Amino acid sequence: MSDLVDACPHAQPRAFPLERTGCPLDPAPEYAVLRETEPVSRVKLRFNGREAWLLTRYEDVRQMLVDPRFSANMADPGYPLQFAFPMELLGKVKPALLHMDPPEHTAHRMMLMPELSVKRVEAMRPRTQEIVDECIDAMLERGGPVDLVSMLSMPVPSIGMCELTGVPHESRDLFHRWVTLLVTQGSAEEHASANAEVEVLLYELIAERQKNPGDDLISSLLQRNGEKNELEPSDISALVRAMIAAGHESTVNGISIGALVLLQHPEQADWLREHPELSGQAIDELSRYSSISDHGTVRVALEDAEIGGQLIRKGEGVICSLSASNHDPAVFKDPNTLDLTRREARHNVAFGFGRHQCAGQMLVRMQLEVVFTTLLRRIPGLRLDAALDELPFKANALIDGVHELPVTW
Repeated sequence: MSDLVDACPHAQPRAFPLERTGCPLDPAPEYAVLRETEPVSRVKLRFNGREAWLLTRYEDVRQMLVDPRFSANMADPGYPLQFAFPMELLGKVKPALLHMDPPEHTAHRMMLMPELSVKRVEAMRPRTQEIVDECIDAMLERGGPVDLVSMLSMPVPSIGMCELTGVPHESRDLFHRWVTLLVTQGSAEEHASANAEVEVLLYELIAERQKNPGDDLISSLLQRNGEKNELEPSDISALVRAMIAAGHESTVNGISIGALVLLQHPEQADWLREHPELSGQAIDELSRYSSISDHGTVRVALEDAEIGGQLIRKGEGVICSLSASNHDPAVFKDPNTLDLTRREARHNVAFGFGRHQCAGQMLVRMQLEVVFTTLLRRIPGLRLDAALDELPFKANALIDGVHELPVTW
C-alpha cells in the first residue's frame, strides 16, 4: 500500500453536487477535468457538510460497485447521505433493497427478480401500450400546448406500478409524494409522515392479500415466501417499497428528460421514428447520454481499499458520478454527442452496476420504449413550447427531471 495516494492534493474539498454552468441537460463541465486530472477526488456535500470521495472514471466506478469492501448501508456513520432522512427511523423501518448488503440483499433480490424477468416484463407490454395510447389520446383531445409531465410522464408509471403491485389507484398520489421525497431534500418530518402512511397502507394490503390472493406483486411475493417462509411482512413491505421507488421516479424522469433530449435533437427523433424496432438500442443511448441518476449511487468503505490509485480509508464515503462515467471518452467515443445508433451504449452504467444494479431496469426500459416510439409516431410534429432555460428543472434532486414540460404540435 506504500505507493498509494493517502491524501487529496486539494486543501479544500469541492462543494458537491458540482454546478452545471452550461446547458442544464449536460453534465457538470468540471467532471471532464476531474476524469483527466483527479478521477478520485475529495468533495464536501452541500446538503450536510459531510466529506466523501467522488469517482468520475468509468472503470473506477465499475470496480468499486463490485467490490465487497464497500457497503450500501445508509445507517453507517460514514455513508454520504444527501437527503434529510430521519435517522431515528433506520432502526424501525426495514431498509430498502438499495441499502442492503449480502447476504440479506441476495436473499431479498432473489425473491423479487422472478417478477421482473424479461418474460414477465414483456407480458406487461400490451397493457403498457394501452396506458400510453390512452394518455396520448387525452393529449390530442385537449390540444396543445399541454404539460407532458402531468399528462404522460407521471400517469404511465403510476398506473403501471399500481396495477403491478396491487396498490389501489386512488393511493398513487401518496406513493408519488413518498418517492419524490426519497430523491429530494424534503424535511425529516415530511419523510417520517410519508413513510408512516406508506407502511400502514402496505401492511393493510399484505394482510388482505394473505386472506384473498390476487394477480399482483404482493400476492406473488407472499406465495413464494410461503414456500420458504424466510420473510416477515416487514420484509415484503420493504420489497414492494423498493419496487415502487426504483420503477416510478426513474420512469417519470426518464420520460420527461428523454422526450426533452429528443426534442432538442430532431434528427435523432426522426431516426427513432423510422426505426422503432431499434428502440432498445435507442434507450441505451438516451440512458447513457442523460444519466438522470447522476450521483445517487453511493457507498461507504468497510475497510481500507484502493480505487484508481487512491487509498480510501475504512468508514469513508464514496459517491459515483454515473453521468461522468457515461461520458468517459475512454469508453464512449465522442461522448457528448447523442447518437442513437451507438452500439457501445449498451455498456452504460445509468442503471448502476454489480449486485445493486437496478432490479426494475427491464420494466423501466420497456416503458420508455413504448412511450417514445408511440409518442413520435402519433404526434410527429411534437415540439417544445418554452425556451430550454425557462423550464423548471428539479433542483437538489438525486434524479434529474423537470416539474413541467410544455409541448405542442
